[in-house]
Amino acid sequence: MGINATPVAERLHIGFFGKRNAGKSSVMNRVTGQNLAVVSEIKGTTTDPVYKTMELLPLGPVMMMDTPGMDDEGDLGSLRVEKSYQALRKADLAVMVLDGTRNPDEEDEKVLRKIQEKGIPYVVAVNKWDVWGEKVDEWNGKGRLHVWGIPDERIVPVSAETGTGIEELKAVIAEAARVQEPEKRLVADLIRPSDLVVLVIPIDKAAPKGRLILPQQQVIRELLDVGVRMLVVRDDRLGDALDRIGEKPALVITDSQVFREVSKITPKEVYLTSFSILFARYKGDLKHTVQGARVLKTIKDGDNILISEGCTHHRQCGDIGTEKLPEWIRNYTGKSPEFSFTSGTEFPQDLSPYRLIVHCGGCMLNEKEMRYRYACAQRQGIPMTNYGILIAFIHGILERSLEIFEV
Repeated sequence: MGINATPVAERLHIGFFGKRNAGKSSVMNRVTGQNLAVVSEIKGTTTDPVYKTMELLPLGPVMMMDTPGMDDEGDLGSLRVEKSYQALRKADLAVMVLDGTRNPDEEDEKVLRKIQEKGIPYVVAVNKWDVWGEKVDEWNGKGRLHVWGIPDERIVPVSAETGTGIEELKAVIAEAARVQEPEKRLVADLIRPSDLVVLVIPIDKAAPKGRLILPQQQVIRELLDVGVRMLVVRDDRLGDALDRIGEKPALVITDSQVFREVSKITPKEVYLTSFSILFARYKGDLKHTVQGARVLKTIKDGDNILISEGCTHHRQCGDIGTEKLPEWIRNYTGKSPEFSFTSGTEFPQDLSPYRLIVHCGGCMLNEKEMRYRYACAQRQGIPMTNYGILIAFIHGILERSLEIFEV
């Protein structure tokens, strides 16, 4: 990621949804002014979601998502539909594309109801105006759309072929996107501009060469916005650094992997937490995540623990998710549980096989997706925690790592 680029997870996610051959890809290409998605008259041309980061004025940085038709058929079609629903989980705004050459039907309504059930702001683009516009009086779809509860101001006739209505659609998208939750803060609400914050970042073989990982970048950027003084130091230089600065920092933020070592060095009167815990609060429910960690005391032999990461990366020796966490859990519990692993967009819909879910901070997933995952776990009664909180619990420093929060 470039230093000036907005992280993918922090961009507004705009998804284009609908049935096959409604023109989703063509409409998205027109909205973006780029040929991002392959288009064809053949049904089912889009077989996997297409993601593209870009600047869309007046919204700014966005993630555009083109999706397979949600009426696809057969075994392979069902997999494509599931990919579309995965994309819907991430959507901050949905553009439902209808084929204006035919009347909307039950399949269209099913798509709309899914969007409405999730409370996602949406716009309806009635495509192929260049064909159906000549017979607009014969098209009774608008009456049905009213029955479905779609307000007039959210219905926009467009033509991906000629570009008619595209500027109006962009304006309606921008207006609908303004109805968002208030901006949340990652760390800025915990400190004052006059404070000194120490960031502890280990450099080992798992660290990306020449750059920082995304949680570290985002915390640093937000602290810069506030104007606090920062000291960034490796874990093996923390003690010397604290001796030299001549004042106690207001907060120490550490990578979870060195939580125990950093806790021993950091004075007890100094607040201490981790990047992962900051993200647990930022994108999830900190209270329930803490409760999930305490379930570790009840783990038995043979219990299945799901360890889930939001990104996909090459696994190395000593990988935190597949090696360190299982080892720490076995050592803490004295038991031999089973472990399952998922990464990226894969997250099981049926969580009943698992006794506990341990998730990463989710820096590569937007808040919508993370809240969906937490909601799935709560709905099915499966405890869920996150890397940093579980590590702090295992090492006996959870209460200390939460002192700065109101939990």
